[in-house]
Amino acid sequence: MPFVQIFGLYVIMHGHSSPGGGFQGGVILASSVMLLVLCDGLEPVQRRFSVAMATAATSTGVLLYAGVGVLSLLLGANYLDYGILPGAEPRSLGMLVIEVGVGITVTGALVSIFYDLLGFE
Repeated sequence: MPFVQIFGLYVIMHGHSSPGGGFQGGVILASSVMLLVLCDGLEPVQRRFSVAMATAATSTGVLLYAGVGVLSLLLGANYLDYGILPGAEPRSLGMLVIEVGVGITVTGALVSIFYDLLGFE
């Protein structure tokens, strides 16, 4: 499982400069949790990644995504216009934060759906 998670993080972190990104990396991270449930059972995995954590991850990812857009608006540009963000390479930074937000959201949502399919509350 750690190797799958490292690969998922790699896909998320390099999504702004290569094919792949937040959605694909989030699916890989969620599949690592699903594989662990198949190997160890639901109880030990649920103690590490509960339904509340999955919900919090989904909300955090959406807030990251929306936060970049709102920050762009506050700085006087259009929504999700990364060019106005501070830093050496603002477009790259903005896209990275968007990819991380999408990855966190997809991971939380898919794990939550998986728990629902298992009948876990």
